[in-house]
Amino acid sequence: MADIPAIERLLKEIEGTEGVQHALLVGRSGFHIAGRLPEDVNNETFIAMFAILLGAATEAADTLRETLESVVITTASSRVVVVEDGPKALFVLRVMKTADVEKIRARVATFTAKMAELL
Repeated sequence: MADIPAIERLLKEIEGTEGVQHALLVGRSGFHIAGRLPEDVNNETFIAMFAILLGAATEAADTLRETLESVVITTASSRVVVVEDGPKALFVLRVMKTADVEKIRARVATFTAKMAELL
């Protein structure tokens, strides 16, 4: 069974990264594991769409014979970065539009092994 309090603590650490506003951990089949959701969103839809999005992006990368590193959605005021966290989960991060996505992605990568242990 997943250690949700420990996962929440790691997500809080990720939220402490410069530019990160929200950090979620989502199951690959589209369920919420841990983390803060943005206010005023339909939680189920918000979470499920990222699992679907990552699945589609992975298929596109496979078709190109490439390895997917992340998916970035750029909106008028922010970005959403989706990063795989092994075979069970994915990180969904809402970041400031000016944030250094590569630096954030590198920071998140330092948490992947620990997250896998906690799941």
